[in-house]
Amino acid sequence: MERDRTTYRAVLFLSLALLTFSNAPAQGFPAPDTTIIFTPSHPELIRAQSYKPLLHAWGLDLLTSNNGFGLGTFYRYEMTDEFSLMVSFVISDVKDDAEFEQYNYFTGDNFVPNKKNRLLLMPLLASVQYRLLKDAIVDNFRPFLTAGLGPTMVFVAPYTYGQDQKDIWGNPVKMDFFTSLKYGKLRYTVGGFIGAGVNFGMEKGTITGLSVKYFFAPFPSGIEVMEGGFIKNIGGLFLTLSFGSMF
Repeated sequence: MERDRTTYRAVLFLSLALLTFSNAPAQGFPAPDTTIIFTPSHPELIRAQSYKPLLHAWGLDLLTSNNGFGLGTFYRYEMTDEFSLMVSFVISDVKDDAEFEQYNYFTGDNFVPNKKNRLLLMPLLASVQYRLLKDAIVDNFRPFLTAGLGPTMVFVAPYTYGQDQKDIWGNPVKMDFFTSLKYGKLRYTVGGFIGAGVNFGMEKGTITGLSVKYFFAPFPSGIEVMEGGFIKNIGGLFLTLSFGSMF
């Protein structure tokens, strides 16, 4: 009887020992990590990217007004999303309101009776541009206000040879444009403009804009364009079409 009890205890002890050791790996050792980590074959394959907005721009301006046509160039720097600084230079024809061009059937030439001088307007202006409604309008339609000020030159060249040369009717002979340039003189003043416009398209490299500007350039003593007629304020409304690129 005592022997049976001893055998029973031995079997029970072995069973408990086997049960303990069978549970030991699950409790004592963590499960293996099956995560797979891929590394790039080249160290430069993956690298951090930083966005750098294009802040500089330059381009051309095409102008038209009652005086005629003009051509200019500009440089723009964006200080913020709303404010930009600009520098522009323009060459534009200037006419008097009293000018009336006629055609000479005998010479085949156009001329303006009683015109004395040709004028070319050449302003070099620094301006500021303010974008309107930045958060209310989509980026491909950007209205703005603008104003500028700077030194302004007017090139004054003779329109005729004066009393030195006359046609058979006694009128002064018209001087060729390029010939008149060597007899021209510069007049200086301070001019400026105010205006408004809109830029089109996404600003990712190109600029297309349309604006209306009122330009003024005062000359207190006046500049004679027609015989006996002096212009004391050169300017007026200009419609400007701008094309450019950003960098």
